[in-house]
Amino acid sequence: MKKPVGLGVGALIGVVVGVVGWGGFNTAMEATSSLEFCTSCHEMRDNVFQEYKKTIHYSNPAGVRAVCSDCHVPKDWSHKIIRKVQASKEVWGKITGVIDTPEKFESKRLELAKHEWARMKASDSRECRNCHSFEAMDFTHQRPKASKQMQKAFKEGGTCIDCHKGIAHKLPDMSGGFRSKMKDLKAEGLKNGGKAEKSWALTTSPAWGDLDKAAAGGSGEGRILPAAPVTVLKLSGDLAQVRIDGWQQAGAERLIVALPGKRIMLAAVSAALAETAQVKSTRHDDETDLDWKEASIVLWMPKANLTADQKALWAYGEEMFDASCGACHSPAPPGHFPANQWVGIVNDMKANTSLEEDEVRFLQAYLQNHAQDVVGGH
Repeated sequence: MKKPVGLGVGALIGVVVGVVGWGGFNTAMEATSSLEFCTSCHEMRDNVFQEYKKTIHYSNPAGVRAVCSDCHVPKDWSHKIIRKVQASKEVWGKITGVIDTPEKFESKRLELAKHEWARMKASDSRECRNCHSFEAMDFTHQRPKASKQMQKAFKEGGTCIDCHKGIAHKLPDMSGGFRSKMKDLKAEGLKNGGKAEKSWALTTSPAWGDLDKAAAGGSGEGRILPAAPVTVLKLSGDLAQVRIDGWQQAGAERLIVALPGKRIMLAAVSAALAETAQVKSTRHDDETDLDWKEASIVLWMPKANLTADQKALWAYGEEMFDASCGACHSPAPPGHFPANQWVGIVNDMKANTSLEEDEVRFLQAYLQNHAQDVVGGH
């Protein structure tokens, strides 16, 4: 090897070994990115692959097919290597059978989808843009509604996954996450043995003016609405005496709202109960040209409908908002609109969700309490 010819032979061998090694490595990389490889396990073949075959990415008039790796594996080398290393964890999932039955797969669908959506959003939908780009789009040939939304996203820096979550696979049951949070909130109840100075209503709750009527049950003399803040005064069995501090519009005292001029509803009570409210001050609101009374009212309600954990309560609202409004498009943040405008927006869009009536009430309350003109939430 000290002679020039020996050095040449050694270098040649090194080059050959390097080329063969690199070629073999690259061949393995490409092979593990093929549609055949991705669908070689029954977990993918029997679930998401069957969904994907029904979409335009699999079959379309142009005959252009986007396979799994086109959407889930980066093209550039550095990001591809990182993604391959991350994907190696799936081998362990295969060994342990995390999603080896349709039932297990469905139970994990939301978790898996959220993980992938987050990855795509973090990369600004990099893999989508390998084939699609705003700059190459002819907006005049798109449907009017889609064209408007696409141009808005282009202008505001939106990314593909914001609006196209269900483009290749069935959307998971988005309600599972926030409904699970509500279940946990109800299970936890009030802390410290059930008494807390400041608490919030979890759901629409019947309300009564005295303990005897509350103990008798029934539909109540009024209602305390979701997310209404209350001060817990006393406990008696399954009931809690609470004080609601809010505002009454002169001439419409039966409805108690969080702030004057804002339709953030806390409670609706009978005329007789409304008269028991203690008025602290009065104010004329120039914006609405109405007179308002700052008042407090004491009511009884079921203790099970209260939580002292405001942070968890708003986390439930955030999850509901993202799941219900973020499945089809990128939703405007709560602070984008004033509180009263959210009422109309929620009413217009609620038919497009699977939310129950009381969940719609909570969603509206969450958005209003985090609205543009309600700083920091009420």
